[in-house]
Amino acid sequence: MRVLLIEDDVETQTYVTAGLNVRGHEVEVEATGDGGLARALGGGFDIVVIDRMLPGIDGLTAVRTLRAGGHRIPVLMLTALGLVEDRVEGLEGGADDYLVKPFELPELAARIAALARRGEAETQTRLVLLDLVLDRLARTVSRGGDPVDLQHREFQLLELLLLETPRVVTRSMLLEKIWRFNFDPGTNLVESHISRLRSKIDRGGDRPLIHTVRGEGYAAFVG
Repeated sequence: MRVLLIEDDVETQTYVTAGLNVRGHEVEVEATGDGGLARALGGGFDIVVIDRMLPGIDGLTAVRTLRAGGHRIPVLMLTALGLVEDRVEGLEGGADDYLVKPFELPELAARIAALARRGEAETQTRLVLLDLVLDRLARTVSRGGDPVDLQHREFQLLELLLLETPRVVTRSMLLEKIWRFNFDPGTNLVESHISRLRSKIDRGGDRPLIHTVRGEGYAAFVG
């Protein structure tokens, strides 16, 4: 993939560029918010990795401007600001994912790969697994032709699982993507929602579709 890295810290530039190049990605670097925004608006990249604090316009303003112009390129925001409210502000501002510094290269690479997969699936209005159909425009779900009534969080969980199928989605990823938590609240929040989702989706179906992968997380696949 062609990655646009908008980062003013030279050490981070070198670390990310070398790590992604080894993994087969082509990385181009901009050191200012203004320069990075201009490059992103020009197109030609598969993903943007942008620091939140930059010379010129900051990363959040750059992302908001990008989204206001109708650009849907996946954006991963890097930041030293680790508070939940900072994370929520970045995601609400248009970033698709948020990674707090310091970070490990394998995690950055994994998040980039996940965003790329999600970007490819974004054009799909219907997600289908066996006889399960999720309509993203109508916000409806059916199995075997019968409607399934899901609550908002349950719909979000199922959508994420279908976007990632058959890959495992970890508990921490679900907390991040669905509830915007970057910490474990120490409750059975995820487990209880998965349980309700499974009871609605798999009830009456010939084969289970929502699975617990012990020690890893959850996945949607034909069991």
